[in-house]
Amino acid sequence: MVSADRLLAFAAMSLLVIVIPGPSVLFVIGRALAHGRRTAMATVLGNVVGSYLLVVAVALGIGSLVERSVTVYMAVKLAGAAYLVFLGVQAFRHRKELKAERITAGRGGGPVRGDLRTVLDGVLVGVTNPKGVVFFAAVLPQFVDHSAGHVPAQMLLLGLVPILIGLVTDSLWGLTASAARAWFARSDRRLSLIGGAGGCTMIGLGVTVAVTGRAE
Repeated sequence: MVSADRLLAFAAMSLLVIVIPGPSVLFVIGRALAHGRRTAMATVLGNVVGSYLLVVAVALGIGSLVERSVTVYMAVKLAGAAYLVFLGVQAFRHRKELKAERITAGRGGGPVRGDLRTVLDGVLVGVTNPKGVVFFAAVLPQFVDHSAGHVPAQMLLLGLVPILIGLVTDSLWGLTASAARAWFARSDRRLSLIGGAGGCTMIGLGVTVAVTGRAE
């Protein structure tokens, strides 16, 4: 259905876009620093699910509407930005609840947060990621062979390529940030600082997402 040359070309394009850290990567890093490896991995899973929902939206024709409509685009972008700021504020507020003995014992730190809730957080950030909206709406359709038919199916298949690449790269970012957090876990004070840094990262990311992007 999708030729090998188109698949490889799209994979190369996806890799070039993904290696540049965007909202999803910085969000994973922030969650890893604030809450640890388990939360980071659950966030990665949510991010890729949210990103693939964008692929589905584009395949159904919804993504192009969002990308072309300034009002809808801004609404999606600001919703994601506001949620990032909210999560960052929560992480910063609870930074002093991180305890070294709990981290080293493998029980994590900070307020208890269910895995499902964490995954859903990641889904929301992934589906409102402006970088993802523009990439899937503007770039993905260019690699579809309209003469071969089954255009939505081609998009769904091609969309798996950046999703799998993102799953690997985001996981590496999350594991690396979690390892750094484990080193800081030798001291409650340092752990509180790194938890606060994770919160500030998410707040800064939310503000950046809100104020950057197209203005037309």
